[in-house]
Amino acid sequence: MLRAATVHACDDQDSSLSDCLVDSDMARDTDAGHALLAEYISSKAVSHLNDAMQHFQSVLDQCPVGHHDHAAALTNLAYARLEGYIQNHLQDINTTTSLFREALALRLQGHPDHAPSLYNLIIVLIWHHSKESNAVYIHECAELCCKLLPLCSEGTYLRSISVDSAVNYVINNLLIDASNEGIHLRRNILELCPVGYQLRPRALRLLAQALRTRFNQCGNIDDLDEAILLRREAVLLCPEGHSDCSIFLNSLALSLVNRFRNQGKPNDLDEAITLYEELLHLWPVGHEFHDFALDNLGGALVTHFKKCGDIDDITRAVSLHRKALMLCPAGHPRRDTILSNLALALITRYDITRAVSLHRKALMLCPAGHPRRDTILSNLALALITRYDKSYVSEDLNEAIDQYCESHLLMRLDDAECHITLYSLSRALCSLFMHTQKNEDVEEAIQLCQEALVSLPSLHPDRSKSYAWLQRAYLSRYHIQHNPTDLSSAMEHFRLSSIHPTEGFPQCIRVAIDWACQAEIYQHESALEAYQMCFELFDSHVMSRSSIFSWREAATAFHGAQSLPVDAASCATCRDNLRQAVELLEQGHGQQWLLASRLRTPLEDLWSANPQLAQRLSELSKHLSHAQGSTGSTDPATADRAAATYRRLIGQWKAAVAEIRNLRAFSRFLLPPSYEDLQAAARQGPVIILIASQYSCSAIIVLTSGDPHNVPLPAVSLIELNNLKDRFSRAIRHASIMGPSNSALADSMERDHATHRQPFTSIPLHAAHPFQTNADGSKEPCLEDLYICSYALTLSALVRSRQMMKKRVTPSFATIGQGQPGAGKGKALLAVDSELELVHKLVPATAKRITISGDTATRAGALQALEENTWVHLACHGKQDPMQPYDSHFVMKDEHLTLLNIMEKDIPHAEFAFLSACHTAVGDDKTPDEVIHLAAGLQFSGFKSVIGTLWEVNNAVAKHVVEAFYKYMFMDLKDGKGVVMDCSRAAWALNCATHAVKTKVPLEQRMVLIHIGV
Repeated sequence: MLRAATVHACDDQDSSLSDCLVDSDMARDTDAGHALLAEYISSKAVSHLNDAMQHFQSVLDQCPVGHHDHAAALTNLAYARLEGYIQNHLQDINTTTSLFREALALRLQGHPDHAPSLYNLIIVLIWHHSKESNAVYIHECAELCCKLLPLCSEGTYLRSISVDSAVNYVINNLLIDASNEGIHLRRNILELCPVGYQLRPRALRLLAQALRTRFNQCGNIDDLDEAILLRREAVLLCPEGHSDCSIFLNSLALSLVNRFRNQGKPNDLDEAITLYEELLHLWPVGHEFHDFALDNLGGALVTHFKKCGDIDDITRAVSLHRKALMLCPAGHPRRDTILSNLALALITRYDITRAVSLHRKALMLCPAGHPRRDTILSNLALALITRYDKSYVSEDLNEAIDQYCESHLLMRLDDAECHITLYSLSRALCSLFMHTQKNEDVEEAIQLCQEALVSLPSLHPDRSKSYAWLQRAYLSRYHIQHNPTDLSSAMEHFRLSSIHPTEGFPQCIRVAIDWACQAEIYQHESALEAYQMCFELFDSHVMSRSSIFSWREAATAFHGAQSLPVDAASCATCRDNLRQAVELLEQGHGQQWLLASRLRTPLEDLWSANPQLAQRLSELSKHLSHAQGSTGSTDPATADRAAATYRRLIGQWKAAVAEIRNLRAFSRFLLPPSYEDLQAAARQGPVIILIASQYSCSAIIVLTSGDPHNVPLPAVSLIELNNLKDRFSRAIRHASIMGPSNSALADSMERDHATHRQPFTSIPLHAAHPFQTNADGSKEPCLEDLYICSYALTLSALVRSRQMMKKRVTPSFATIGQGQPGAGKGKALLAVDSELELVHKLVPATAKRITISGDTATRAGALQALEENTWVHLACHGKQDPMQPYDSHFVMKDEHLTLLNIMEKDIPHAEFAFLSACHTAVGDDKTPDEVIHLAAGLQFSGFKSVIGTLWEVNNAVAKHVVEAFYKYMFMDLKDGKGVVMDCSRAAWALNCATHAVKTKVPLEQRMVLIHIGV
């Protein structure tokens, strides 16, 4: 039996690299061929190559198909031909490839030489690709590597003879393919690179790049999230000091900035800035990429300035760009880019003339034929348009149009940025039309936007921008020509832009807000639809966030959003649609409370109708509640994974809800309440909804039955109400300062700041007095003389509280007080213990009574008392956090008892809470017309009736109101006789108490207390 080497001559005993030939003549021909091939490799004499191939061909001729040595003969001839191709002595690579393919086809999975045959075919395909760069070859290489690598464990001979180098070539040369097939292939390659494998970081980076490309094309946020997770892993796996580490950091930072622009999460931008700061240390002064680090950090700070408006950000950004420019003197290949980026930063700082000058200098560095000329032209045009918008110099506009036209001509038709230039040119032409009123200008603008729209796939995120620019063009033409068709087209494109499925929620919300504003300006019938779209998008956007803190962050990030609920209600009122006015106001006003309550929705009816769906939704709600608590990790990677899990659960939860809505009698399950649902709030008396909008002011009265009534307030304006609110706030602060020195919040008055809220939520309407004296000396009756006033956070909350009143339990009363909170937590409240003792004595003996104070009044102790008792009186320091309302708190002995702590509890048996602390019913001035405060949190957790405070409480005089309140509250329960303790008497008792103490308690300390709930 004679041995013939197939690929490499070696002394290794691994028979998988050898083929056995039984015929001695074939063996001699094979040995002669190998000897001549070895001579060729050392001498490069083509005659040796030709002779070797003749010997191998002779052997092949003697081994027909079916011969057991046919595969070995194919391999030997193919290998010789490959050596000739490598040395450029043979040009035919296709025949060589075919020979290796035939050999592999004869050595299927399980054959001892299957792995070497795979390797041979990979090598010939790599050589084929290296000379022709045909993507087909590298794709096949990748697929073959996925089959080969599992067959070659570490330490085997085949692994040691450059299988890794073949895989490395494939990883680096496989083009970025964002198709599903391309990404699937990248995933397979990554699976072949386990943790610890030297090529894994690079495989991670390239898969991430493919996913990011697909995100740019299709807008699926899951792709960008996965890309970020992959890049995080690549950074962690890269050894410290490795040259690739900085590249991985830069890629991660770039992806985080992209996600911030799409999703609006501030943490992403903050982390990106931190990474760019780290890059400055990795690429210090003197490093060849130091200018990159300066430039990238400067760009991120410009983005941060646009978000937060901190002048320090833009000042430092400009400084960093200038330092980068100093490192790129004349002749430097990146000088044009740095100049342009500096100019863009200066535009942001409103130094537009200087920016135009820098863009011109950058353009001079990019003559005809320069690959970045089109980009620099567009940047210069943008600066000129920006200056035109401020100074209206027609030369700037005309030049901008010329620059955009040239930029467009320089772009390839398949350029990924081509549609952006078309938008920009369209915008410039619209401005020209507004100046010249020539119809051909706006016609061209519309045509360009339509061309951009046609060029983009149906799911491309930028289609939303195409619709937005089209509406601007139509609106421009309507503004001049007043054709109603143009106005309708503009509003329709607003709608299309706002609902585009792959655009990020933040951008869609901005479009919808603009739609509502423009529809109001032009009195278009789509205004109500626009407002409805705003609320639906807000709902989806906020619910996509994985924590309650991020809910508020998401809801407060949009200019003009704070007034949406009252503006929507005003719009519906002006159209005589009072029912929808009430629905819209409820939907916008109580959005975050509605979102939080969804996971607690009772499912009794659903359990009866469909137990399986009820079980699924119940489990998903529990998982979501748990996921909300697991997303606050300080580790970004952990937080990202938790957020991805939350979003997956949200998708499943929404799918279950959609399935439930298909059931009979469940079509409105978890949808915003209808007017008929909300009308139940008026069963025990009318509900008055006050609307203070920039468009109109009015009051809507909801009665027990029938349609609501509208009371226009033409003599009242939003400006006047805001002035009244500010005057009242100043008066209250002055009264507090002039009051007794033992005020409960004397220490916190220094931290008090005037805030700006929807005015009606900041004015104590329950204490409105005419202060008019009649001729006979008597005074006109005021509101509190005529009505018993109570506030409702939302109509839904009031309805829910009344529904829960049906379940009564044996009353228990807890008095909780903390008058000695400890160092740094506020001054001692000397009257707290006496107040608790007073309340304890006034509570009927039939109720179980406990008192928690002093060292036992801890956060845990207070929470336990809230959970275990139906009635609670709480006396301590209270603090409304204006920056993060969910951190508003009661001051306990150890840790603060926060609003979020209270909201996390579900206490359906709870009935009444008296909050004898400061700032417990102060609203949030940034969330769209929301009321997020401690009293609201108590009601959300289950308390049906709550008394809270609007400002500082003077503890020395508050006890008079407290004593009078409980005397009236329990006046029918003396000696254990009479009816049961009834929390629905609280509003009446408070009204009586404030009347009774008029001579003892100053006006501002009687007004401070309000009743919320039933």
